[in-house]
Amino acid sequence: MSTVAIIAGGEAHRLGGQSKGNLPLENTSFIDRQIEILYKVADDVLIVANDQAYKFLGVPVVSDLIPGAGAMGGIYTALTVAKTKQVLAVACDMPFLQVDFLKHVLVAGQTVDVAIPKTKHGYEPLCASYGQGCLPKMMQQITRGRFKLHDLLPYLKIREIGPKEIAAHDKDGNLFFNVNTPDDYRWALEQFKDR
Repeated sequence: MSTVAIIAGGEAHRLGGQSKGNLPLENTSFIDRQIEILYKVADDVLIVANDQAYKFLGVPVVSDLIPGAGAMGGIYTALTVAKTKQVLAVACDMPFLQVDFLKHVLVAGQTVDVAIPKTKHGYEPLCASYGQGCLPKMMQQITRGRFKLHDLLPYLKIREIGPKEIAAHDKDGNLFFNVNTPDDYRWALEQFKDR
């Protein structure tokens, strides 16, 4: 049994404060597409968000247990409320997620605290698997006001998913693309038109 948590707590300032997950994408929205994909990966799907914009989706929506702690707080919340020992955390603004890759991340995370993709640009902490063993170190970091997931990694047993493993699932190089600006959004829409 496994759990996937969609981390949807960002304020999307560069997109006029609109909930990124609700942005239209073809005949659906980002978050609807993700939910469809994620139920092919895991038994349980939940959304961590401080607003109720996603309540209508029929998926549990959980507010941050520690408001203001960013993505780390969202993952901490997901691990705390999940019925499983492992949670795959994904950002709500990643429209090109692939089922096979996400399953690969879950399998890679079964024997470590964190299984995390690492590209030439660095780690992808919002497309990674986190185990219950992360909770004490997360709380320690949060208590110290350190909310960057990258700063947490040295304290945990991690499994890096490297470029060769990623490439097997990411033919066009868009797997980790996330939408932060109106230009990003337009570009993502164009990619879907070309599919």
